[in-house]
Amino acid sequence: MKKIMTIVLALAMTAGVSAQTKNSDAQNAAIKNIMTRTSIRQYTNEPVSKADIETMLRAGMAAPTAVNKQPWHFVVVSDKAKLKELSGGRGGMLEKCAVAIVVCGNMEKAMPGKAREYWIQDCSAATENILLAANALGLGAVWTGCYPMDDRVASVSKALKLPETIVPLCTIVIGHPAEQPTPKDKWKPENVSYNEFGGKAE
Repeated sequence: MKKIMTIVLALAMTAGVSAQTKNSDAQNAAIKNIMTRTSIRQYTNEPVSKADIETMLRAGMAAPTAVNKQPWHFVVVSDKAKLKELSGGRGGMLEKCAVAIVVCGNMEKAMPGKAREYWIQDCSAATENILLAANALGLGAVWTGCYPMDDRVASVSKALKLPETIVPLCTIVIGHPAEQPTPKDKWKPENVSYNEFGGKAE
């Protein structure tokens, strides 16, 4: 009986160590994904699969959102003529990428009053989730701003035939990377305060 108990305890301890290792590996992978994400502006001709597009969209919709309003709408653009139209005919990333996801705010789902502007934070969180998902999938992506520049909002809205209630926040340009830039180390301790502005770490 004592021998059986020893074996059971040994197995339990092994399982516990294994679970801790898996958790640690997952944590390390998540942090590595964040730290290695960088803006990619050059792409190969390889298409992005529908499965990968859906994974990125699911990641976007997993973002935090005020009062769970989820005031977002995503327009996926893979048509080359439409990508060219989005670029304003200027060439560049949008004409070379495989797909773009335009992250928009749905004003019909936004909160009332001054809290309406929370849509910007919610859609920005969704955008970052999409960028991180793209990196995890081995894709390259870059966040290109739209809102609040009136000319850009008007141009994107026209190209995508957006109703007035749908406001484009940004366009995420996505493809298989044709460049491997080194991620920037943006850690600056001087940008951090503790307990109050200018407060030092204890």
